[in-house]
Amino acid sequence: MTTTDIERSERLHGLDALRGAALLLGVVLHGALSFFPTQIWIVGDDQRSVWVGGLFFVIHLFRMTTFFVIAGLFAHLMLSRLGVVGFVRNRLSRIAAPLAVFWGPVLAAIVAVVIWNAGLQGLTAADAPPPKYDWTSIPLTHLWFLWVLLIFYVALLTLRAPFAALDRDGGWGRTVDRLTGVLVGPAGPFLLGAPLALALWLHPDWIAFFGVPTPDAGLIPNTPALVGFGLAFALGVLLDRRRDLLGRIRAWQPAHLGLAIGAGAGALMLAGGPTPVLSPMTDPAVKAMTASAFGVATYASVLAVMGLALRFCAGRSAVRRYVADASYWIYIVHLPLVMAAQVWVQDWGWPWPAKLAAVIVGVLAVSFASYELLVRHSFMGRWLNGRRIPWRRLQPALAPAE
Repeated sequence: MTTTDIERSERLHGLDALRGAALLLGVVLHGALSFFPTQIWIVGDDQRSVWVGGLFFVIHLFRMTTFFVIAGLFAHLMLSRLGVVGFVRNRLSRIAAPLAVFWGPVLAAIVAVVIWNAGLQGLTAADAPPPKYDWTSIPLTHLWFLWVLLIFYVALLTLRAPFAALDRDGGWGRTVDRLTGVLVGPAGPFLLGAPLALALWLHPDWIAFFGVPTPDAGLIPNTPALVGFGLAFALGVLLDRRRDLLGRIRAWQPAHLGLAIGAGAGALMLAGGPTPVLSPMTDPAVKAMTASAFGVATYASVLAVMGLALRFCAGRSAVRRYVADASYWIYIVHLPLVMAAQVWVQDWGWPWPAKLAAVIVGVLAVSFASYELLVRHSFMGRWLNGRRIPWRRLQPALAPAE
């Protein structure tokens, strides 16, 4: 989805703000990885804290699922307005092409940072076995989001014709629309969370602390990711049919927020607390309770943050608009920048909050500067955002009053 896509309908400023905020939280989330109490990241800082684990848990709980809800909503909007051919052309240009163009350079930059850090630690290539990649383990990096989006777009186009055939008299559509109303109400987190909980419980290698396993390796996403993110994308599609339900999401925001806090706290405690347990859960009963808490907490938190955005960010804002415009570019380039900043600060004698702040501020400064200088006013702005902003907007001269 792009800024231009949103402008073709009544602009949803709250979802714009949420999209930008989720992007900024992505920089925070990846920046926090080097400060975990247990090293899980290629860069291990000498400053560690359990608070960082809690921060990661909260952000990771809702961030990507929220992205998929928004993506589903605007995908359905775009398909309705552009038709199948126009939709396919748009998604190939704005999603498939950036994935194909930027995946190699991003992966190369990540490898370069890994080599740099290994050199600083006194390690050589002989200390690690060479990686072996095939279609089941290809490193998609953080760009996995684009690949999974393409899968969901194919599913949307595939299911469109059968749905239209079932809905010739409108009865099926009315039933689906009523179901959507239920899904965004108080029962929604339980109904949406149940399939995700089952998928997590059945997943043999589920590490509970990390919630939905990130499908960043291989061309076939893991089942919990397909279920969890697929349901979110489908919810977004259904919400575009019922834009009036955005008001209901806003109205139920306090209840969803309370449920998200309660279920999220329960899931965190069942998963071992803010210090991540890096082994899969084995006890079926404990795993079932933990998966159930995660399922409810995931969708309650998604509906809560959507309600907060729709409630408090519904008006126009030049700053939020700029962040939303820049978000796609920052999403693409931020991870190797985060890793480089983590390597840079890892031996500083600062406390971890100051180091994390330095990483976040430094990465955002470079990302926004590169967006302004390289993307916003060039052909890349039209490619990634659907529009190019000229360097100088010439205002027509006002004719003198008679």
